[in-house]
Amino acid sequence: MRDLCLRCLRPKNSCYCPYTKDVDCKIKFVFLMHPKEARKQRTGTGRLAHLCLPESEIIVGIDFTHNQHLNDLLNDPKYFPMLMYPGDDVYTAKSGSLLSDMQGRIPLIIIIDSTWFCSKKMIKESMNVNTLPRISFYGSYKSIFTFKHEPEEYCVSTIESCYYIIKEFQDQGLAPKEADPEPLMNVFKQMILHQINAENDRIASGRPGNHAYDSHYNKIREVPDFKIE
Repeated sequence: MRDLCLRCLRPKNSCYCPYTKDVDCKIKFVFLMHPKEARKQRTGTGRLAHLCLPESEIIVGIDFTHNQHLNDLLNDPKYFPMLMYPGDDVYTAKSGSLLSDMQGRIPLIIIIDSTWFCSKKMIKESMNVNTLPRISFYGSYKSIFTFKHEPEEYCVSTIESCYYIIKEFQDQGLAPKEADPEPLMNVFKQMILHQINAENDRIASGRPGNHAYDSHYNKIREVPDFKIE
């Protein structure tokens, strides 16, 4: 049995923790994680983001309507809660009304950490979440997670969502400039490199893999030449 790091849940000989660092961005992120994500993706990007965001929280479930802790956060007068989800009538960091609507409160950004299919169900069933004002990006971004195919080109991972919204808040003076969000991308890049190298080693050795979908990945992938700051 392999020794696990109790913080990142990785084997200690391939722990991600050395690549993490606190990002004190003065935004509280809450990740609503689908049970499948919590069970199967122990080192998914929501968990990696949580390691870098000291005030963040992970809450596991599907219908959060009666989740007492989440409701306490949503009703706490020190927070201004928003659901990060695309749409037509959404805030962005450039919205002229965002600063005045926050009235000095701390941004509380809710992120659904699941597949896009499951995310829609989670939002629909969670009556306390689906009525929140929504926030999205004003910029256009493409995920560097080439190992995984997203349903649309504009879809980015949970950890990239945190990174880009922090950058946009900083650009608009809504988050402190001195908060360096790069640790989010650094640990994400390390995860990608680890997955691609592990998959390439599996293919080169002829091993069948542990998952049914591994049979679809039978070509050696190019390893990205990431710049890690």
